[in-house]
Amino acid sequence: MAVALVSLAMDIPVRSDVAMTGELTLMGKVLKVGGIQEKVIAARRENVKTVLMPRGNEADFLEIKEYLRAGLTAHFVDHFDDVYKYAFEGQEAPLLPFESRGLPASTIV
Repeated sequence: MAVALVSLAMDIPVRSDVAMTGELTLMGKVLKVGGIQEKVIAARRENVKTVLMPRGNEADFLEIKEYLRAGLTAHFVDHFDDVYKYAFEGQEAPLLPFESRGLPASTIV
């Protein structure tokens, strides 16, 4: 929801090949959620190639069978700064004027 509001305010669309999940605190921290397998299946059904998930869900993603994860690039983030970077990557969105305030994102291809 936060990315949708930022997209609306900047009048710049979010990448169409990205799906994301997670809860966001007022300080920008991305919190763990449930139902990761179902969300991955839904992303595959919609031909999404990149998923953004909370860092706390990395173990849940790795528990999913390999054939369900095949073809997906998963980025695990713990701060909205990284969500912004991946959601608007390749778009004309302005870069953030500072480094991410979270831990470095991890990626599983």
